[in-house]
Amino acid sequence: MPEIIVQDSPIAVRYVTLKNTVIEYAHAYYVMDDPVVSDAVYDGLFRELQDMEAANPALISADSPTQRVGGTPAAYLPSVPHSAPMLSLGNSMDESSALSFATRVDAELGAEAATEYTSEPKYDGASLALRYVEGWFTQAVTRGDGETGEDVTAQARTIRSIPLRLPNEFTGEVRGEAMITKKVFAELNAKALAAGEKELKNCRNAAAGSLRALDPRVTAARGLTFFAYVLVNAADYGFTTQSAVLDWFREAGFKVAPQARVVYGAEGIQQAFADMAAMRQDLPFDIDGVVFKVNRFDQQEHLGWNSREPRWATAYKFPAEERPTVVEAIDVQIGRTGAVTPVGRLRPVQVGGVTVSNVTLHNLEQVRLKDVRVGDTVVMRRAGDVIPELVSVMTELRPIDSQDWEMPDACPCCGSPIIRIQSQHFCTGGTSCPDQRLFRIAHFGSRKGMDIDGLGESSVEQLLDAGMVTKISDLYRLDAAEVAKLEGWGKVSAANLLTAIAESVGRPLRKFIYSLGIEGVGESTAKQLAQAFGTWEAFRAATEADLIALPDIGPITVAAIHGAFADPHTSVEFDRLAELVRPEAEQVIRAGDALSGKTVVITGTLPTLSREDAKAMVESLGGKASDSVSKKTYAVVAGEGAGSKLTKAQELGILVADEAWLLALVG
Repeated sequence: MPEIIVQDSPIAVRYVTLKNTVIEYAHAYYVMDDPVVSDAVYDGLFRELQDMEAANPALISADSPTQRVGGTPAAYLPSVPHSAPMLSLGNSMDESSALSFATRVDAELGAEAATEYTSEPKYDGASLALRYVEGWFTQAVTRGDGETGEDVTAQARTIRSIPLRLPNEFTGEVRGEAMITKKVFAELNAKALAAGEKELKNCRNAAAGSLRALDPRVTAARGLTFFAYVLVNAADYGFTTQSAVLDWFREAGFKVAPQARVVYGAEGIQQAFADMAAMRQDLPFDIDGVVFKVNRFDQQEHLGWNSREPRWATAYKFPAEERPTVVEAIDVQIGRTGAVTPVGRLRPVQVGGVTVSNVTLHNLEQVRLKDVRVGDTVVMRRAGDVIPELVSVMTELRPIDSQDWEMPDACPCCGSPIIRIQSQHFCTGGTSCPDQRLFRIAHFGSRKGMDIDGLGESSVEQLLDAGMVTKISDLYRLDAAEVAKLEGWGKVSAANLLTAIAESVGRPLRKFIYSLGIEGVGESTAKQLAQAFGTWEAFRAATEADLIALPDIGPITVAAIHGAFADPHTSVEFDRLAELVRPEAEQVIRAGDALSGKTVVITGTLPTLSREDAKAMVESLGGKASDSVSKKTYAVVAGEGAGSKLTKAQELGILVADEAWLLALVG
């Protein structure tokens, strides 16, 4: 039997004292950047703690610093729905747009004095949501697509600036950014170079890749750090301002950028932006702008949200770095729908810390508009510090023998004719075109589609080259033993792929519709179609009149849907896939549903329903679940601890209901 250790025994007391001391020293080093002992002293105490726990396993506490060490590798990262969507911010790309933002905010608030904002660095890392239960760290989830992320709890546990236990019994969610500092990034690349290994591209990609590594020991070796900046539903905990939340983060042991501060009005925004730009190069981490948020939560509630962005915040981006390079060739790329896109092949150039060697030229009209030719010297930048963008052509350096670029008449992949429809060119090869097959199959297995882990473009390319698949439905007939013979594969990875394919059976109808890759049918359109028709059979039988009657579904999208159904290749394949996948039917939302077209806000803790379940009920009744109260809100479902949202609803005379009201609507 394992040894039972009395809590007040000398060894238990020594353990608690030692553990708390190591926690204190680690916090000073990793969070406060202010070490109080030398590395040698810390390492010695840490080893003593490890030895004590090895000799007395019953002592081990979940908040021990030793428990951050990575465990065994995982086969995959499970998907986890977010408690509230992790959405992006609207951008201000220059001084005038930032001024417009501040002017609009003042006007809508009717502000007599300058509006108060928090100014925080716009971190260039990987967004991460941390969940705590009664003060204990329990789960970490990546941003993913904003609605669903990946469970990286084991990986996040290795990040030493993430508190494993808070000083209070807080239950809720803290969001922030996992990052690799410039110093650590340089050290990692120096080690990689010395070992003859591939260097990391940039801090952002390195952080995201490290966080999603299946082996937590890889994450631990990368030395990530975490900065907190959002407390989900902060007003429900009694907070009235974002600045107060940042102060609480510091008190609770989280790392918060020391550059964060409160500023006032448009003038304060411009000054804070200029100050941050001046110190950008000297910061220990990468940033690509400054985030400004209206500080008071009641004012945030008043301003509300616009589609998928808060109207009370903006990300004021730094001007993109620009560099000249040469266009060495212009090729065409064939997409999953047959769209032909010109791509400029560039002499590799470093732009904003990233090597850029390709740039999309969109279509022939854009090539003509920018007058891009092979041999031209062009100015490149990373739009928003992310996407490579061709800014201009330096015609004064153009070779004297340059010629206009022409769209090829035939597809370079399959030889089929290329035709023009409005401004876009298309390959007419359909599913016989290798590139279309590649991107169609990869799109089918993407996270927003059927979410088949391990089915990326490189994997699909191998399967196509080996002749194991020629169409999407062939995925469901793969033989694990044959896949295992492919280069870089084995029995385990082949079995994992086939398991992931099998698990895609029964995915919701919206994901199945999206995965088919019909032109113009993105994630939101697929969701709308699924909720309008409920089953694949009903959607398949929909007439043009049925489709055009739906809001936000235009004639171009309707034509694309019916064109795909009329195509003898795609229509047969769609029906075959429907038989194999058996997509889960969805509840049809009709105009007569109880909450059709109405916005409902859920706040506080409900007696039996989670916030996610309550929101799902609202949507099932045809309503829209929102996180902010405005004049357009139909009702607020309030539970225990409801805060400013309830107060605002009462001030605006909005219907305030309880859980029983919502359950009664469902019946």
